[in-house]
Amino acid sequence: MEANSNCMTNALTNLEELTWIPRPRLLALRRLGSQTVEDLLTHFPRRHEDRTEFPHFPREESDVPICLCGEVIKTSLRRFGGWKKIFEATLQESRPNALSEPLVCRWFNLHYVQKMIAMGQRIVVFGKPRLRGKRICMDHPEFEVIENDEEISIHFRRITPIYPATEGLSQRVLRSIIHRVLHEFPDAGWQPIAPASLVRGERSDAIRAIHFPGSWEAWDAAREHLVLSEFFAMQMLIASRRFESSARPGQAHCGSGALLDKFLKGLPFELTAAQRKVISEIRRDLAAIYPMNRLLQGDVGSGKTVVAIAAMLLAVEAGSQAAFMAPTQILAEQHYDVLRRWLEPLGVRIALRTAARQEESGPLPLFAPTEGPGSSRGMLGSAPVPGAGAVVPTARTFEAPRPEESSSPRDATTHTRDACPPQTAAHDEPQIIVGTHALLYESVSFANLGLAVIDEQHKFGVAQRARLTAREPAPDVLVMTATPIPRTLTLTIYGDLDVSTITEMPRNRGKIVTAVRDTSKLGEVLSYLRTELERGRQLYVIYPLIDESEKLDAKAAAAEYKLWRERLRPFRCELLHGRVAAPEKQQIMERFRRGDTNALISTTVLEVGVDVPNATMMLIENAERFGLAQLHQLRGRIGRGEHKSYCILLSSNQAREASAKLAVLERTTNGFDVAEADWELRGPGDVLGTAQSGVPALKIGDLKRDADLMWRARAAAMSIFEMDPRLELPDNQRFRRLIVEQQGQSFSHVS
Repeated sequence: MEANSNCMTNALTNLEELTWIPRPRLLALRRLGSQTVEDLLTHFPRRHEDRTEFPHFPREESDVPICLCGEVIKTSLRRFGGWKKIFEATLQESRPNALSEPLVCRWFNLHYVQKMIAMGQRIVVFGKPRLRGKRICMDHPEFEVIENDEEISIHFRRITPIYPATEGLSQRVLRSIIHRVLHEFPDAGWQPIAPASLVRGERSDAIRAIHFPGSWEAWDAAREHLVLSEFFAMQMLIASRRFESSARPGQAHCGSGALLDKFLKGLPFELTAAQRKVISEIRRDLAAIYPMNRLLQGDVGSGKTVVAIAAMLLAVEAGSQAAFMAPTQILAEQHYDVLRRWLEPLGVRIALRTAARQEESGPLPLFAPTEGPGSSRGMLGSAPVPGAGAVVPTARTFEAPRPEESSSPRDATTHTRDACPPQTAAHDEPQIIVGTHALLYESVSFANLGLAVIDEQHKFGVAQRARLTAREPAPDVLVMTATPIPRTLTLTIYGDLDVSTITEMPRNRGKIVTAVRDTSKLGEVLSYLRTELERGRQLYVIYPLIDESEKLDAKAAAAEYKLWRERLRPFRCELLHGRVAAPEKQQIMERFRRGDTNALISTTVLEVGVDVPNATMMLIENAERFGLAQLHQLRGRIGRGEHKSYCILLSSNQAREASAKLAVLERTTNGFDVAEADWELRGPGDVLGTAQSGVPALKIGDLKRDADLMWRARAAAMSIFEMDPRLELPDNQRFRRLIVEQQGQSFSHVS
């Protein structure tokens, strides 16, 4: 045990104790986040270069970066455009032949480069070769000067690591420091992170091989070991959250379903099989005495809102309150209006709580109480829900669920509400409270919160979700995503939740055709839009900005509104954006729903929650300025009726990335495919944001590339917690440290 403690001291040694590292370099290492030996040796290479042998210089350009080595035979510095400079270094292969072509490396306005490169030097460059006239060039390649000294074996004639670096710390210097530290600490006490059943070999060997592998096979093995260890640590944290949540005291919040049945029978369409299955899963969770923690995901327009309403009605019938939390005031108000139309006829009391607006529901003129027995508004199920007209959004809806088996792993311990009767909300208390983040704070008090529904969970983050649910007894939690999430991300960002997925769309949906058009084609597009308006259809025109900006080359809704009134005359246009006052906004949307307005010129306030079946056209200006998921969300505002719909993406940007993004939307209307493509183009960090995820940042693993390893790590972590949820067995006690380190709290709180 003493030896092990000694070893750990090695890994935790502060780099300042290594007297051979100069202070300026210690400061540079600190900027990289390296203060201890462990920090430094887990600063993993971002790639490796095979410097054992180099290919011949290319004669054609390539989109794939390559590593080359040559001697500098010429340098030059040229000026252009006044103060701008180009530094060029011409390289020749080490063993040129008659067909060899020189390689020209170019750097623009990087003055320090010309001080580092001189004729006669041997340098290694990494970049994409491009044909410029008759010359093969590399623009701004990464480079390293090879010096013939005693350290040449560290940097040359081997598989060489390339690190994320910082100012004042070149690749050569950083590589030399790491090489020496590995030599001085051959066994730095690397305790195994993952169980032996999951990984092969020792962690100390993997650390050495990830920096300086003897072969590509050794590098593969080292990387697999370290990625599995990193994923396992992450999944242990997620599993601890999951088991901690299920151990919290809770109550059942599930009524008999009579209120839900009345609601569903009044709707004009049947639920899809997927909706029925998901409601069954939620119903089983609500009936259990431990807290529900469930993620509901589905494509745009798949009917997530009606499932959430079903869950809230079950909680209300059990005598509990439900909170419906949206990320923005606009969306909260849209949800409030929808819930009032649907639920007030059933006698359900609804309140709105946002920073700007506090409102209790009252009688609606659209729903005059029906005379006769049981017609009082105070009685549950007092009036039928209307089945037609533009008042009820048609996308959301459908028939009473049949009891089905839930996919939740908690089914084995399900208890009915009768086993643990909850308190009931006071008669005058609102039964459903709709709000924004204002619901997180003390100004909103719940008499008996039984269910929290969080819409667009990715805009809240783990800490905010925890604040809403940190009550005793714990409420049930249902979180909904605006668009589908790639499967591997679901294992990490939402790994502590049970997942329900709506996999099908309602049957009565018209097809959506998406087309990308250059702005030069606007005249042809206008002609088509007018034809559709004459047929009685309605149009959305979406802009990225409200007002014009000097900094951004993008059109703005307010500035273009007058133009559209002229273009579409005599059809009526209205302007909608986030700065329009709430009452006026509601009036504008109501006129559009009724068909009094033909075209709505808008910003992205339409992204979620607007539902007008007759709106079959959408034109999005400067489409390249929107994210892929956001464009898919916007497109989801059309195609909600039986008619074929058309989404036209106008763009003047011919850049490859912009074209690839818009081509995805032309190719598919499936949100799951769009989510995967978005992840491919942007990476997981940009799709959701690590700060919001509550999951530690990854040092070596890649959620997309290493998806199979994530599944293996998850299975191992879940297996350990299922057998030993408090990690009390001797073999499992060492895993407590993983959770404490990542969560920053004592293990007693976790367990």
